[in-house]
Amino acid sequence: MAAAAPCAAPRPQRYQRRRPEQTLWYRIVQAHFATWLELASGPCGKSPPAYVERSFRRYLECGILAHGFARARCDTCQHEFLIAYSCKGRGVCPSCNTRRMVETAAHLVDHVFPRLPVRQWVLAVPKRLRYFLHDDAHLQGAVLRIFLDAVERCLCAHSTGCGDAARSGAVAFIHRFGSSLNEHIHFHCCVIDGVFESAEAGDTDDAPGVVFHAATGLDPEAIAAVQAQVRRRILRVFVRRGLIEKCDAEEMAGWDHGGGFSVDAAVRIEGNDRAGLERLLRYCARPPFALEHLHQGDAEHLVYHCPKPRPDGPGDLVLTPLELIDRIAALVPRPRTHRHRNSGVLAPNARLRAAVTALAPAAVPPAPTSAAHDAQPRHRAAARYLWAMLLARIYEAFPLLCPICHTEMRIIAFINEAATVKKILDHIGEATQPAKILTHVALNFLSFEFPILISYPFSSPRHGRGVFPPSVVRGQ
Repeated sequence: MAAAAPCAAPRPQRYQRRRPEQTLWYRIVQAHFATWLELASGPCGKSPPAYVERSFRRYLECGILAHGFARARCDTCQHEFLIAYSCKGRGVCPSCNTRRMVETAAHLVDHVFPRLPVRQWVLAVPKRLRYFLHDDAHLQGAVLRIFLDAVERCLCAHSTGCGDAARSGAVAFIHRFGSSLNEHIHFHCCVIDGVFESAEAGDTDDAPGVVFHAATGLDPEAIAAVQAQVRRRILRVFVRRGLIEKCDAEEMAGWDHGGGFSVDAAVRIEGNDRAGLERLLRYCARPPFALEHLHQGDAEHLVYHCPKPRPDGPGDLVLTPLELIDRIAALVPRPRTHRHRNSGVLAPNARLRAAVTALAPAAVPPAPTSAAHDAQPRHRAAARYLWAMLLARIYEAFPLLCPICHTEMRIIAFINEAATVKKILDHIGEATQPAKILTHVALNFLSFEFPILISYPFSSPRHGRGVFPPSVVRGQ
């Protein structure tokens, strides 16, 4: 009888280049974006914002080798593969959205949050007030400051031994979307479950240390007190700014069940659960939509699965391609809009920030890459992660690992010239022409008699915000 073969060591997962042109969302944008843009512009000459159109057009170039790529080579076996460029957009590209989500969560876990309990506080406001919050960054900041101030007062009241100068630490995410591709502005705040005080060193020139006081006894009554305080102060701000009448605010203050204001603080992550904290931060930094929830229904309709049940119908959305593009376009964030905001002792200019963030675990040193071969590698900020390390953190597959000999590969060149790109792609049998936006679909839709008031953004009490009502999309 032959001896049993020894158990082979598990092979690392092999990196596979993504092919966005084969996804359903890419084909939808390619086939229907020109039609949507034509209808959204309308006869009044008011077209969608330039950053929305730019995001969609750049998405069609993301991950396509015909627009240029990087070459990676293994010095041991000379194996090579190509890495397509990314668009680095926000709101439209699922791949770049995921990269930003993972990078944000990894930075906060590795360099910002200390090994202390973290609680998620969530604030939702009534629909009547959300309309004013959508496009007013200053009003969003005012509401967020009220909420964080109320949370800090609550933590100080439940932290034994803290003084008047105690401060909390939080990272806040302003969500402008709901789980069903709707505009729903609400606030997710990851707050360290306690407060910090300064513990001065003996020499006044030394950096101050910190003393942490853990919060205890945060029961439903304490959460309800925060909700009542936030409700009262936010209504006062809206009245002071002339957005609602004082009589309306008094009426809303008397509504039952919180009057549309909701504060939740049920999720708490222990200090030693770093994986759980990273999952929570990814949830808070998640993009507006997920590609895996989108499916083809029939020849004319798409099905988007909503993770949470919808109060107005079934859990799945049935949309036409134009309706889907319309919803995604309304959720594209404006340029230079911050993804998250640090508050309290985690604020950029906070006196205790250096002492608090020093308690965070040190980041895992990145694996050597092509930069390691340089005599003087460039400095990389802590918030910027290598592309290869992010992929390894998500999929547990290091992309710069040779699939033949399992040694490290390095990037040897960036190919941008069209002639060289075409020559290489012809040699390996890849498409040399980038995908183009189809325009013939618009002719079929423009043959219908549409209302002349199609413009961007469309807003009415009946249909809400968007480009045009569903009846226009279906030609009714």
